[in-house]
Amino acid sequence: MDIVDISRMKHARPLHLGRLLTAAFLIAVLAYIAYAFAVGTIDWPVVGEYLFNPRVLTGAVTTVWVSIAAMAIGIVIGILTAIARSSRNVVLSTAAIFYAWLFRGAPMILQLLIWYNLALVFPTIGIPGVWEAKTVTVMTPLLATLIALGLNQGAYTSEIIRSGMLAVDIGQFEAAKSIGMTYSDTLRRIILPQAMRVVVPPLGNEFIGLLKTTALASIIGFGELLGTVQDIYYSNAKIMEMLFVATIWYLVIVSLLSVLQIWLEKRFARGFANGGRHG
Repeated sequence: MDIVDISRMKHARPLHLGRLLTAAFLIAVLAYIAYAFAVGTIDWPVVGEYLFNPRVLTGAVTTVWVSIAAMAIGIVIGILTAIARSSRNVVLSTAAIFYAWLFRGAPMILQLLIWYNLALVFPTIGIPGVWEAKTVTVMTPLLATLIALGLNQGAYTSEIIRSGMLAVDIGQFEAAKSIGMTYSDTLRRIILPQAMRVVVPPLGNEFIGLLKTTALASIIGFGELLGTVQDIYYSNAKIMEMLFVATIWYLVIVSLLSVLQIWLEKRFARGFANGGRHG
C-alpha cells in the first residue's frame, strides 16, 4: 500500500459562506435598484439634454470657483488662527480658541442664513461720515456664501494646520533659534513647509467636503449647481431628472479633485519615504 505524502496535497479552499451570502445580497440590491430605475417614471433623455445645458455648466463652474475662493479664505484664516492658538499671548490664543469653537459649533446652514439676513441686525455698514451702505444691498447671496463658507472653513483648517505644526519636531524650532532666525522666519521657511506633508491629505478632504457644502447656499438663492438645477425643475417639473444631472456633475468634479489630491500628496511626501531617508 502506497503511503500518501499529505504535505504535497493541495489544500482545498474552505467555503466562505459569509462571502457568498454578502455577494448574493449585494447583487439582489443592485438588481432591485436597476429594476426600479428601469420601470420608474424617469425621462432619461431629459438627463442627457440638460447635462451640458449652459445654465447647468455655469452652475457647476460657479460651484468650483466659489469653493476655491472660500478654501483660500479658510486657509489664510486657518494659518493665522493656528499661529495665534500657539502664541504665548493669552488674548490671542483665547480669541483663536473662541473663534474655532463658535464656527465649528454652529450648523453651516444657520451661518448662511445669519450672514444673508445680517441687515436685520445691522441696517447699514461702513464708517460713519466716510462710507456707508445699506447692508441689504451689500450682502448679496454670493458675498454671504463666501463669508459663511470661508469663516467656517477657517475654523476647521486652523485645527488641521495646528496639528501639522505640532507634528514638526521641536528640535526644528531650537535649531532655527540657535542660528538667529526669528519666529516668523522659522514658521515661514521651516515649520509650515514641513507641516504641509501632514496637512495636505486632510485639507484635500476638507476641500471636497466644502465643494459639496456649497449646495446649502441654494437656501439663500445663490446660483451654484444645485440652486441652478432647482430653478430649472421648478419650471419643467423634471425633479428627479435634474437632480440626477446635478449628481453626475458632483461626481465628475469630486473624482477630478480626488486625482489632484493624490498627486499633491505624493508631491509633498517626496523625501519623506522610509522615515525621511533618501534612497
